[in-house]
Amino acid sequence: MRVLPAVVDRGEFDALVIRTDHHDDRAWQNVVAALTEPWGDERYEAHIHFVDDPAWSQATVDEVLAAVRADEDLSVVFLADRTTMQAGNHTLLAVTTLTREDCADDEDHEQLIEFGGEFRTIPAGVHEVHANLSIGNPGFEEYAAAAHDDPEGIYRSL
Repeated sequence: MRVLPAVVDRGEFDALVIRTDHHDDRAWQNVVAALTEPWGDERYEAHIHFVDDPAWSQATVDEVLAAVRADEDLSVVFLADRTTMQAGNHTLLAVTTLTREDCADDEDHEQLIEFGGEFRTIPAGVHEVHANLSIGNPGFEEYAAAAHDDPEGIYRSL
């Protein structure tokens, strides 16, 4: 497994979005534009830390998780991968950074990953997921369940 650069200067409340596909700069610009739009009913300001470094090209989920584990304030990371760049709605891959050791017991961990440790979300969903996971309500598993229940397997909103 390769070692990726450290993620530095991420604000505690900034969602982390890592670009892992560098084939289409125009698609990336569209993703960034969608992610920087105000979000929610109250039109909250978007707080995103972007990692747009070719060193992350084709990084696997495991490689990304290994690189971001040191960030204790991070419970989810969002990947702008090949699917993100090719899909018209630019869905990002949301991946939990929590491990068994972060859970109270095996039952909590099983609940966390019941629908897998990742799911797709529309760009507007990044903010909702990150903000709510930051305050612990609702949990990753609830967002993953909502994505699981969607006909296209995408989290859109609770």
